Order: sequence, then structure tokens, then C-alpha cells
Amino acid sequence: MLVLIKNAEIYSPDYLGKKDVLIVSNKIGYIRDTIQIDEDLVTEIIDAEGKLLFPGFIDSHVHIMGGGGEGSYKTRTPEMMLTDATTSGITTIVGVIGTDGTTRTMSALLAKARGLEEEGITCYVHTGSYQVPVKTLTGKIEDDLILIDKIIGTGEIAISDHRSSQPTVEEMAKIASATRIGGMLSGKAGIVNVHLGDSHSKLSLLEEVVATTDIPIRTFHPTHINRNPYLFEAGIEFAKKGGYVDFTTSTIPRFLEMGEVKCSKGLKQMLDAGVSIDQITFTSDGQASLPDFDENGELLGLQIGKVSSLYREVRAAILEEHLPIETAIRVITSNPAHLLKLNQKGRVETGRDADLVLVDQETLEIQTVFAKGVCMVNEKNILVKGTFE
Repeated sequence: MLVLIKNAEIYSPDYLGKKDVLIVSNKIGYIRDTIQIDEDLVTEIIDAEGKLLFPGFIDSHVHIMGGGGEGSYKTRTPEMMLTDATTSGITTIVGVIGTDGTTRTMSALLAKARGLEEEGITCYVHTGSYQVPVKTLTGKIEDDLILIDKIIGTGEIAISDHRSSQPTVEEMAKIASATRIGGMLSGKAGIVNVHLGDSHSKLSLLEEVVATTDIPIRTFHPTHINRNPYLFEAGIEFAKKGGYVDFTTSTIPRFLEMGEVKCSKGLKQMLDAGVSIDQITFTSDGQASLPDFDENGELLGLQIGKVSSLYREVRAAILEEHLPIETAIRVITSNPAHLLKLNQKGRVETGRDADLVLVDQETLEIQTVFAKGVCMVNEKNILVKGTFE
């Protein structure tokens, strides 16, 4: 199968100018100023005049089989559908388990990931959930990473939260060590995805692990860093020490009114504070419950996170905060690809997977999405649906 995309303004995320791109099967075959090819050999020709071409978006924190449950069984959130991702420009996902590590199991998570792969997008998972000791698939973190192709890290391990297992420094160090060794032996990232709650202990547990052991700070990928102003400021300091920080794009108006930092604004603030763009990622926390608790930990209500929020906040960073396109899109393309060692993802380059997103040059709205060379969405029309959609 050959698909020719002509006249696209390419952000790789670095700006490459106006180019033609030839998709060969599931890979980017050629990128040239002009590609001349016999039209009889081409499956499809797409005129991308007036459009920008981005790498497919990477969302590395999604509750693909549903999450929640903090308000009892009826508040368990539903599974993610294929088109939730593709219509949002997301072509690669990392699935996680959250609060409920009992009825949401690793075997079910892995099965859902493989199902999404069969439907057309790329999907990996982390082993474990909020809880410590970590509930793995094989019995050991190292074995999960070394033996299971789709498992690339551990998490989301909860800290600074009344729902966490209140892990100690020693416990967190052992989790990080096992994850790091498993990653080294399997050629994977070996990252510990860390859920941050509202506690004023903030990132202190991770900082103590780094200060008292040989664990590198970049073993940890702390998320929800924009949850409140004091955690956000702590995140700036954590990043200045060399760590990664992750913003959560799913939110509700009440959270923002209570002090949550809007991702598009927070990105600019963090860059203005001197943090390198290469240390920042965005994730959606899609299909998670967004619970609202009072000061006593009692549930007030909840909504559901949406993967569509991922690009929405990047788009807002460009249009409202006036960040350069090539800067803003790194947080959902090249940055997570580098962090997670997804070497075929995150850039528009010859030989990489043909995960591509075409957006309108003026509005930046998503128009067309390719995942592994297959056109999933064309001019906002869904071409490929999930099995039960």
C-alpha cells in the first residue's frame, strides 16, 4: 500500500517546511520537497495544502479498561473505545490501573491493550496500580518487563494521597530499582509512573529516594503535577533538578476554580520558570474518574476524564498562550517517545511508523489521522471503528 500526502507543512516536531510524504505500508517511506510517482501505483493521494502535519499523538496515561469506583461499584468508569483515541489524534497509548487494583487486573489490562492493537493503534501498559506491594502479572516487576512485550514500566503508584498505600522510602526505592533493572534487561524505558495527590508532602518521597539511593531522578515520571499551585511549584523545582514532570489535561471547572493549573497556561509558566521543554509531557488520564473530595476525604461527586483533552490543551497553548507550534506539540509527541523509548514513534521521519495527524493550518482542528499507515479518520469522517462501536 502506497499513500502520498502532498504539500503538507510538516512539524516533525521541528519545522521541516512544505513537503510531500510517501507512506509505504505502515512506515514513512520518503519525505521530499516533491515526490513524483506513477499514480497507478498509489492507493491514495491526499492534497494537504493548507494543512499542518504532526506526528501521531502519544497519550501515556490512560485507563483503557476504565477506572474509578471511589463512589462504589456504580461509579466504575467504562472502557475506552478506539475512536475516542483516533478522533483525538492519538495513535499510541499506555494503559494503566488506578485506585482499583482488585477488580481491575493486569491480565484484563493486557487483554484490552492487545484488543486496541488489533483495532489499529499502538498500545502498551504499565504493571501495577495505586497499591504497594505492586500487583504484577507474573509475580515480579522485573519478570513483567522482561517477559511481557507490552509491559514497559510500573504504575501508577500513588503517593501524597489518602487513597495511596502510604509507601515508605524503602518500598519506593525497591519498586524503582526493580523497574529500572527490568527495563535495562529488556531494552525498555523502565519508568515508574507516579500518581500525585493533594497532600502537602508533594514530591518529597521521590526526592528522598533520589537523595538517599543511587536511583536516577529520571526513573520517575510523576503525573498530575498541575493538580494545585503548591504541587505545581514543587514540580518546577523537581524538574530543575533534572526530573520529568507530567501535566494532566482532563479536568472540570470546579477543579480549576479550586486552584488546579490549566495545562496550556501551566506549560508556559513552567517554560518561563526555566524548565526545559524536553522534561515536560502531557497525558489525559482518559477514562479515569475525576473525583471531588471534601477536606475529610468524603466523595462529593465525580466525572470522567477524556482523551480528547490531550490535544485540546496543546492547541490552547499555541492559540491562547502563543507558544511556538514546534514547542507545544513536543509534550505529546517526541518527549513521551523519548521518555518511554518508543523509537518508532513521536517524529515525522523516514523509517518511523506512519502515525500522522493533519490539522487545519488556521484553526489547528484535527482533520485526518493515520495510525500505522491506515487512514482512521479522513477530513473528520471516521473510517475505522472499534469492534463494538
